[in-house]
Amino acid sequence: MHHAFSRRNVLTMILAGGMGERLFPLTRDRAKPAVPFGGRYRIIDFVINNFINSGFFKIKVLTQFKSNSLIEHITRTWRLVPEIGQYVDVVPAQMRKGPFWFRGTADAVFQNLELIFDEQPEYVCVFGGDHIYKMDVNQMLQEHINNDADLTIATVPVPVGEAHQFGVVEVDDDFRVTGFVEKPKEGARTIPGRPDMILASMGNYIFKASVMIDVLQRNALRNSGVDFGKEIIPEMYPKTKVFAYDFGQNIIPGEDAYNQGYWRDVGTIDSYFAAALDLVAVTPLFNLYNPQWPIVSAPNHWPPAKFVFADSKSQRIGVATDSLVSDGAIISGGTINRCVLHSRVRINSYADVDESILMDGVDVGRHSKIRRAIIDKGVKLPPGSTIGYDLDHDRERFTVTDSGIVVVPKGSSVEERVTA
Repeated sequence: MHHAFSRRNVLTMILAGGMGERLFPLTRDRAKPAVPFGGRYRIIDFVINNFINSGFFKIKVLTQFKSNSLIEHITRTWRLVPEIGQYVDVVPAQMRKGPFWFRGTADAVFQNLELIFDEQPEYVCVFGGDHIYKMDVNQMLQEHINNDADLTIATVPVPVGEAHQFGVVEVDDDFRVTGFVEKPKEGARTIPGRPDMILASMGNYIFKASVMIDVLQRNALRNSGVDFGKEIIPEMYPKTKVFAYDFGQNIIPGEDAYNQGYWRDVGTIDSYFAAALDLVAVTPLFNLYNPQWPIVSAPNHWPPAKFVFADSKSQRIGVATDSLVSDGAIISGGTINRCVLHSRVRINSYADVDESILMDGVDVGRHSKIRRAIIDKGVKLPPGSTIGYDLDHDRERFTVTDSGIVVVPKGSSVEERVTA
């Protein structure tokens, strides 16, 4: 029996308070959900667009650490119609329950229960603000209602060998949750009928509002239960109706089959770098170009990207291959390959940039050579800079990951290498 549901009685809370230590130094000056991604977006844009495209218009974004650029971004991007109950509101941490920050995901919602009392929704969606994916939330909510669930957890099928990286949700044949193990070393229960896959929690939840209020208040009295994954879910599934939703079945209009089920946690520099390079593939797993699922971000009014110099004799040619190039960028006699260029990047003559992500306003000086690097906003590289070719030297100046990706943080003054 399919009940029609009204999205008007659904409140969405997006948890955007994370410090993102593993994304340092990209998170040195900004909250993790505000980290730029994919040329003209920020990480949080993807989850907000999922709700807007799904027709959910009551959205509260819960922020705390270094939230200024995040707040600016959201307020400049989303101007819904509050007169008819549509809004994207940014809610800073207010310490209503005592002089402390959010101590976990559940505590973030508990400290903001007033929002739920004010709005009196029937259902509450609690989603994270730092993953790259597309989801039609209607399909998850419909399953939640059909199951008469108290809590539905979005899960994504993951190869059993990767179980140790995730919260693993164990289910019976009806996808009712029978267990939850945080980052199991071994022996995680696999999906019924699929012995090679486990269900990983995406950290996205739909609650019956009344049940959520009850659980959070009871836990607060006992001073426990600050985190959904660690405490709330293990407490709930034996006593209440907790179901898993298989995100692998989620269908987005206008997408090809190979795009289905794409979900990336960009929580580390390596995973962020890999997800960004996914975008420049010839047939990308994550498609920014689907008009039936637009991804809106803050409007900018830069001029178009420009490619100049075609002087083949002196090899002074402005060329970009397998790359994303944003508005206002100028490729002036240099070459980029497999790069993501954010707005107003300038690549000067004879520079060669390979497999790199350049944030807003980066300026690459002449004759520079860069590979496998992330260069943060506004960094000016002097002529002849070399990054990614001598990792020992790069380690002295910048952050270098184990896999050899060099991150040049904001405000770096990069000195030229003087050769005697």
